[in-house]
Amino acid sequence: MHQRWTIDELIDVWTLLPAERELLGNKTGPTRLGFAVMLKAFQHEGKFPYNSHEVPELVVKYVARQVGVPHEQYREFNWRSRNSSYQRQDIRAYCGFREFTREDADTLTDWLSQSVVPREFRVGAVTDAAFQWLRGNKIEPPSTGRLQRFVDSAERQYDQCLCQTIHDRLSAAQREALDKLLDAIPLPEDEAGEGELIPRGSVLQNLRTNSEKRGVDSVEQQIEKLRLLRKIGLSHSLFADVSPHVLVRYRERAATESPSHFRVQAAPVRLTLLAAFCVTRMTELTDSLVTHLIDMVHHINVRAERRVEKKFVKEFKKVNNKERLWEKLLEAALANPDGTVRTVLFPVVSEETLRDLLREFKEKGGFRQQVHTVLRGTYKTHYRRMIPWVLTELEFRSNNQRHQPVIQALGLLKRYVDSYVRIYPPEEVIPVGGVIDRSIQNLILEQGTDGKTRVNRVNYELCVLSALRDAVRSREIWVVGADNYRDPEKDLPQDFETQKTQYFEALSQPQDVETFVLGLEQQLNDALVMLHDGLPKNAEVKVTKLDGGRFVVSPLKAQPDPPFYDTLKGEVGRQFWNTQLLEVLVESDQRAGITPHFKSFMTRENLSREDLQQRLLLCLFGLGTNTGLKRVAAGQDGVAHHNLQYVKTHY
Repeated sequence: MHQRWTIDELIDVWTLLPAERELLGNKTGPTRLGFAVMLKAFQHEGKFPYNSHEVPELVVKYVARQVGVPHEQYREFNWRSRNSSYQRQDIRAYCGFREFTREDADTLTDWLSQSVVPREFRVGAVTDAAFQWLRGNKIEPPSTGRLQRFVDSAERQYDQCLCQTIHDRLSAAQREALDKLLDAIPLPEDEAGEGELIPRGSVLQNLRTNSEKRGVDSVEQQIEKLRLLRKIGLSHSLFADVSPHVLVRYRERAATESPSHFRVQAAPVRLTLLAAFCVTRMTELTDSLVTHLIDMVHHINVRAERRVEKKFVKEFKKVNNKERLWEKLLEAALANPDGTVRTVLFPVVSEETLRDLLREFKEKGGFRQQVHTVLRGTYKTHYRRMIPWVLTELEFRSNNQRHQPVIQALGLLKRYVDSYVRIYPPEEVIPVGGVIDRSIQNLILEQGTDGKTRVNRVNYELCVLSALRDAVRSREIWVVGADNYRDPEKDLPQDFETQKTQYFEALSQPQDVETFVLGLEQQLNDALVMLHDGLPKNAEVKVTKLDGGRFVVSPLKAQPDPPFYDTLKGEVGRQFWNTQLLEVLVESDQRAGITPHFKSFMTRENLSREDLQQRLLLCLFGLGTNTGLKRVAAGQDGVAHHNLQYVKTHY
């Protein structure tokens, strides 16, 4: 129950009406006060208080003044007596409620499993929905523990139904392929003896690993995993009617289960978890490949520029005071226009200085060309191996007509992925606009001896990848089967058109465009008026003439210390001079209740609440302070490292 009440809230919620006063009848003393508190609490909460301490003392005093009973007698009321049971019956009858029955339990469980569990993912949301359902149907809820058992039963019922549904959707070949993921990886033929297995684990454990390091080898590993998952033949539509948070929960369960645990599970549960893992893992690998491609293009561009800049700094000899040299040269040339360069100009500016000046101007114009040369060499000798894999495994699309040339260029690259030609054939249609930047077209487009324009294949691939990187980062081009780089049209809920009114109401926004724009304009005008009216009166803010008008805000002045601040600080330091951070964490959990919010990915929890609380706090301490789980376990009796690792993995 809410513990802090204002006077207005007390009047609205806890004031006894005339008809309610009549229910008090001839009750006196603690019975009269307890009945009044139970009545108003039931009307507000939809359930009776569990004990006397659940109702705040401020509320008890307010109700006590209305019934004419000293509030101290409230503690004398017996909440478990037969008399209080009769009073609850009277209150239920007055409010139109009835007691919870076994039939209600079945109805509630079915409703939760079908309507609430599939769409709610917040902690406690299903329990809150159960309370709302009971209150709407005028049914007194059972005890908290009993209601939680019904919620758990609804979640299990939903999981069993969903697992059976997914199991029935899978073909026999898909079921066999999923079960093979639990098999151990055999040793290579030249290393393994008969029946010998590799110690690296199962195929599933290999699929769980990530290759975050940038490079061709990492991309090759991701491609192999993606191809292996695609061979299973699972479609993303397999979980089309499953909420994303449910799919994520199943994926997390599958990511923490060991192969031995999978084998002892029932077939529907085992195959559903594996299918959820494979479907989400394909999406993760696709995102990873796109990220590797974007990083690769950025990396080779930056690396080429740095190499050329380093070379320029090392070899470049800068000529100082160039303006004065040009002035002297022009004066000498105009003073003696008929003389020779050697006799007129060299005495003014030496021949060596003129050569350095010429080299500087030449190298200024060749910077981009040298960068492109280094970029081309790096790409051709190493990173180009990625292109056949990426073009084969990833499918790029765009909803914007402006970026269709990049899509067409990718199709061109894919058609020539197995070709060894250096120059594209003249009859090939090669997209240029929107693919090749105008500033480097002269480097990419070559003029042949026959007068026709030729396109070097390697140079063109670099331009396509650069254009692709920019378009993918802005989501103008998206990737089929990805999540981070998915179709932007799917960012909206799939039922947006049919449920548009409800979504706009949830966002508190009008559906009419003109009304929306007018509202934004009004907010902007109000903000500008407030700024205009308040700025001259604010002595702490000034407008200077720098950069056309820059705001300067004065630093805040230090406030004086409160009275007795030093005394309080010294007393706290004296009493708690040796307080450990772990003790602070434990105390915070006792007061705020941190650990109950950690939920397991598994369907059951066998750990006691005390052991789980201890291990969760130790994990938080070890990870938050960077001490590490091994060192934390070494300094704690009765808790091993594998215990903390289990909690970290499963919660």
